[in-house]
Amino acid sequence: MKVTFLGHAAVLISEIEGKYNVIIDPFISGNPAYPKGFELPKLDYILVTHGHGDHIGDTVELAKKYGATVVANFELCNYLQTKGCKVHPMHVGGVYYFEFGKVKLTPAVHGSGIHEGDKVIYGGNPCGFLIKAEGKTIYHAGDTGLTKEMELIKGVDLAFLPIGGNFVMDVEDAIIAVEMIKPKVVVPMHYNTWDIIKADPEKFKTEVEKMGVRCVIMKPGETIECQ
Repeated sequence: MKVTFLGHAAVLISEIEGKYNVIIDPFISGNPAYPKGFELPKLDYILVTHGHGDHIGDTVELAKKYGATVVANFELCNYLQTKGCKVHPMHVGGVYYFEFGKVKLTPAVHGSGIHEGDKVIYGGNPCGFLIKAEGKTIYHAGDTGLTKEMELIKGVDLAFLPIGGNFVMDVEDAIIAVEMIKPKVVVPMHYNTWDIIKADPEKFKTEVEKMGVRCVIMKPGETIECQ
């Protein structure tokens, strides 16, 4: 099982059980941090944390291209279904066992409005994802501020946490989140895509490694194996 960071908050989990490919928040076109020339594999599932454009991204186009199933909250799935996507609606706290593994939606403190022209469509509650596959647990926090519910998230092998501030946790709050979750490995995300979310990942790395948590600062396009 390989995990590739695609810039901003887009994460590709590939070769699950040697055959399933899952992407989270596929912000591809329009993403200044997306690795140039990177080609996606055939996608089986698309997981979307919330309705903002830098997270829902290219979901519709990719779902149609690959026949992938979109997993998101109920309201967001209703919207995507009207666009011709195959969907599997869930909600925060919900658990479902897919062919590639177990998915649970976790709380995220954020918004989820879908901007379409001059309209804002209700996008349900934002979320994060806990994914259990091949005996490993991956946590993608989505866009969120620091929340006490993170204390309930345990046994994480690999965590992706936002650190960019302004819209999400800043470095200081993300350090507290790591202290709560205590993952084996943490990767910072959702920073430096634009100046408004500028952050220092090296500061984050220094502080969380004092706790005994390994921090990997991934460049867009880099891959690690979840072990």
